[in-house]
Amino acid sequence: MAQAVDALRHGWPVKIGEAPVLLPVETAFGKAARSDRLLISAARAATLKLANQKEAADLHSPVLIRSAEPLGLEEARPIADPALDLVVPLKGPFVAEPIACTEEAEAAMELARIAGILPAFLFGPEGVDNPVTLEAADLGAWADSDRLEIATRARLPISAEEEAEIVAFRKPDDMREHVALVLGTPDYDRVPLVRLHSECLTGDIFGSLKCDCGPQLDGALAAMAEEAAQGGWGVLLYLRQEGRGIGLINKLRAYRLQDAGMDTLEANARLGLPEEARDFPTAAKMLDLLGVNAVRLLTNNPDKVAALEAEGVTVTERVAHELPANPHNARYLATKRDRAGHLLK
Repeated sequence: MAQAVDALRHGWPVKIGEAPVLLPVETAFGKAARSDRLLISAARAATLKLANQKEAADLHSPVLIRSAEPLGLEEARPIADPALDLVVPLKGPFVAEPIACTEEAEAAMELARIAGILPAFLFGPEGVDNPVTLEAADLGAWADSDRLEIATRARLPISAEEEAEIVAFRKPDDMREHVALVLGTPDYDRVPLVRLHSECLTGDIFGSLKCDCGPQLDGALAAMAEEAAQGGWGVLLYLRQEGRGIGLINKLRAYRLQDAGMDTLEANARLGLPEEARDFPTAAKMLDLLGVNAVRLLTNNPDKVAALEAEGVTVTERVAHELPANPHNARYLATKRDRAGHLLK
């Protein structure tokens, strides 16, 4: 699985099960390969106005299209990348075809998301050999949260709370290393205040005003420090799943589409990526490894409550975590409230 992700990042071909070889359109750019078939997302098929894309209920699901003539990677890139829609407005004609290898095609879309690239492939291209091989079932094994382990832990005094510990977690074949910050002295007879915080480079590090991630992180640590001061404790899970699971590059692509007028969810769909791809089972496993089976969850998102409870974690209380809007993130927060069901005023 790790080899397949690395292959896509390098622009090398992959072969999933008995399906034809797939060549990633984005990263293989410059290679001599041609095909008259492309595997793209249902969202891109909708943008190209292919009638039978309606069969796909999920805009992230795969659609196989055929062009009148074989396409090289240079011609295929504008089909894959919505940022080029205005640069190359005329595409096609294309027809959508049935996919015989549905499971493998779905795995390819998910593999692209994990690799952080555009979900588009030349399908069975000529002039391509030596693909990295894997099975569709390998993705399930890679995602299995039961494989998560504590790698190490250390005392880590932070500005919010000097009595803190950092615990690092990892899984085989997964380069992401999640961490937990435990603030205060753990008391397993007392339910801790817990926050699931997904990595946000732009907000957490650079103080981006486009989202509320940085203030949420700071606010969560402050709330947990207050708990510790009152004899309680808190756990902040810092999950390496940038952009709700689509990766940094694709998140920035979504920002560009938002600047063109789309909201957060519309931008993800236009890229052919899921609106929500965060890995909540991993968060639940982190809590389990820390010996935590009940939490007071600091969140405005009822889906996080449901996701943890589905994994066997008892949520005794949802603690509101609302912060003031600014002119740059007002629409972002409104989208969270109106389209994603977050409990915001």
